[in-house]
Amino acid sequence: MNMNQAPKKNTWKNVIPLICVAFPVFILDWGTKWLVQNHITQVTEVIPIIPGFFNLRHDRNTGAAFGVLAGHRFLLIIITIVALIFIFSYYLRFRESRWMQVSLGFLLGGAVGNFIDRIYLGEVVDFLQFGIASKGLFWPTFNVADISVCIGAGMLIVYLFQNRNQDQRI
Repeated sequence: MNMNQAPKKNTWKNVIPLICVAFPVFILDWGTKWLVQNHITQVTEVIPIIPGFFNLRHDRNTGAAFGVLAGHRFLLIIITIVALIFIFSYYLRFRESRWMQVSLGFLLGGAVGNFIDRIYLGEVVDFLQFGIASKGLFWPTFNVADISVCIGAGMLIVYLFQNRNQDQRI
């Protein structure tokens, strides 16, 4: 090896945190959706967990968050593919940052979880419902993948905000 040559970095070591977050998120998302589909068989069926505040409710969403773009499955699949490209390009750019590895792992696990639902079911299985039943106010149902995407996006925003002056190319 030439003495002036920098040693090669082990990029596989850097992908471990990404996979160690994304894979369990995907498995948890898939497993919980499987349980809902097999044990709460009627769509819109509700099982109160904390009466008046938290329910398990089997819902199907043909759109994105809050039902945006409902019925536009192909467009949502394309958007997810673009998001996956974004995740991998950001991983390549920021792979030395453990924070970004974890952030992108959350994004990847969640994106893949809902992507697979859209491909195979044509819609996303949602089941977590919070609200105030006495007032008839409920947040739209969501799932583990949605939580993961929100965590990853929040972490990404924090990282980019904290490092905004270090790299103006972001």
